[in-house]
Amino acid sequence: MEKFTLGIEEEYMVIDPATRELKSHDQKIVELASKAYSDQVKAEMHQAVVEVGTGICGDVEQARKEISQLRRHVAEVAASLGLRIGASGTHPFSHWSKQLITPNPRYDAIVNEMQEAARSNLIFGLHVHVGIKDKDMAIHIMNTVRYFLPHVYALSSNSPFWEGRNTGFKSFRTKVFDKFPRTGIPDSFTSWDEFKNYINLLIKTNCIDNAKKIWWDVRVHPFFDTIEFRICDVPMRVEESVAITAIFQALVVKLYKLRMENMSFIMYSRALINENKWRASRYGLDGRLIDFGIQHEKDTRDLIRELLEFIDDVVDELGSRHAIQYAHKILHEGTGADRQLTVFSHTSSLERVVDYIVEQTVHGL
Repeated sequence: MEKFTLGIEEEYMVIDPATRELKSHDQKIVELASKAYSDQVKAEMHQAVVEVGTGICGDVEQARKEISQLRRHVAEVAASLGLRIGASGTHPFSHWSKQLITPNPRYDAIVNEMQEAARSNLIFGLHVHVGIKDKDMAIHIMNTVRYFLPHVYALSSNSPFWEGRNTGFKSFRTKVFDKFPRTGIPDSFTSWDEFKNYINLLIKTNCIDNAKKIWWDVRVHPFFDTIEFRICDVPMRVEESVAITAIFQALVVKLYKLRMENMSFIMYSRALINENKWRASRYGLDGRLIDFGIQHEKDTRDLIRELLEFIDDVVDELGSRHAIQYAHKILHEGTGADRQLTVFSHTSSLERVVDYIVEQTVHGL
């Protein structure tokens, strides 16, 4: 029986509290935080980024405890160095061209190949792993869960500003990441073998040197026994990250159970799902997504409520009802993007927006 374990990865901004600009921490946060959390706190390509990752968690409550401890610890270490951390998909006004790249052969190779696309990729995401050992089942779930990705993505939207401008998007982060190859909604695959053949062809033809250079919004992880969800902005509050994690886990379990009963959710094409992803990026919760089953637009909030109903019969056995309940609070109060925009409308100050992000990042910890 699959255990559907969980792992959460979050990427944080490192901020100078005086200027509110992004600030290189010269890996000091990683060095100090690693004394307590070893390899769970990592450097990223840009020196103004810190990534944290939980261990393998048995349930949502363990994941909540671990990611909360990691957030709090990294915030405390940053503060001891005169810095702050912030959870937002993009920084409201810092310019990527001023940020230093972390010295590392892997990052050097990416920058050498991707050039400006890599140097400008100053974004911050949430990655959720759900454990599943059966690779063919994982491929089937990846194929079918794609339909729901824009719904959950809209809940996470937390990057309305870029380089000092209101972009008009609730999540501009994916627009920045779109410049990379092998991103976005993946195609469907008939089997694990077909997926492996695709990977091997890319390696053989020098497109990639390993399968980690496939950066899709969801992927069957090439080295771990997990499905990895990569579409979301890093949410501002830890409760939002936990709710989204619980939703992804419940979706995997629901689709697994349907498959085990010889039933399946309808599989839609990448081209159609991309229409909803674009709408989620542009409008967040305030837009309309397409219900492809009835071929009609519906309010995004209504479709998210339908998603929550769809998974409702598995959440109690997963022990995640309390975590998922927070999604209703997001639907009512708005996402991180909505709250950033509200602060800006009241203050006309992007510095105040950064202050708000920093305060909310440790809210409830």
